[in-house]
Amino acid sequence: MRLRNPVSALVACLALFLASSPSRAALFFFNTGSPDGLMAMASHPAGNGQPEVEAADDFVTTDPVQINQVTFTGLVPEGATIESVRLEIYRVFPNDSDVGRTSGAPTFSTSNVPTRVNSPSDVAFAEREGSDLTFLSALLNPSFTTSNSVVTGINPQPNQATGGDGPQTGQERFFTVKLNNPFVLPADHYFFVPQVELSDGTFLWLSAAKPITPGGGNTPFPMGSTDLQAWIRNDPGIAPDWLRVGTDIEGGQRTFNGAFSLEGVVVPEPATALLLVAGIGGIALRGRTRV
Repeated sequence: MRLRNPVSALVACLALFLASSPSRAALFFFNTGSPDGLMAMASHPAGNGQPEVEAADDFVTTDPVQINQVTFTGLVPEGATIESVRLEIYRVFPNDSDVGRTSGAPTFSTSNVPTRVNSPSDVAFAEREGSDLTFLSALLNPSFTTSNSVVTGINPQPNQATGGDGPQTGQERFFTVKLNNPFVLPADHYFFVPQVELSDGTFLWLSAAKPITPGGGNTPFPMGSTDLQAWIRNDPGIAPDWLRVGTDIEGGQRTFNGAFSLEGVVVPEPATALLLVAGIGGIALRGRTRV
């Protein structure tokens, strides 16, 4: 959901500090692995007669980090032009959310969805688009097919369990996005949302194996944290709520991650206080983008 950033000056100061102190920053890297061909999830801004759709998968930071680059893999219809890329970061519900509109513990259900437990929050914590980023798209496979998808079948309960929209075939493309305006994130549990605007058709984010297994460049979740499944929503539609791609929509036993990676640096200790000020300043502004 498009929201404006109220603390950009603080974040810019922190980014400048990090850029001038590269030797002090340890590297941060997270990777869910390559696409597994099981699921393709729509994730795009509103346009071409389609509502906005956001697909989200999670990651954890155990220290404050600056994210400088992300990658993700998806399907693009042959002949479609890639117009733009938008990236969003959400925290885990109940952060940044109106809990009062839910049923409360233990399910936190709403009229739209069975549960909000472990979902992304109502509103974005941070967002980057336009001049904030520079992206490249590389063709990996001219024809890649998934066994299932969620494209338009994002419905409020009791009609959420559609089973999915069936197999999808398209060009498998690998997106590399350099953040000219980096994400600066306190230690927390987050969801990552990539959205791609096309000249025609629908961008579909490809799933990766769940659970994440060590090896091959994959990054297991830190001890004490849980790898949550992918969620999705449309607006207008079920927003600000979310549905689980596997459990709610497809049904059965399968759950999914999204194929993506994050690269950056751990925030040096002298910059942590500035980061926390930026975070607190954003959190105080309910319903708006944070940092």
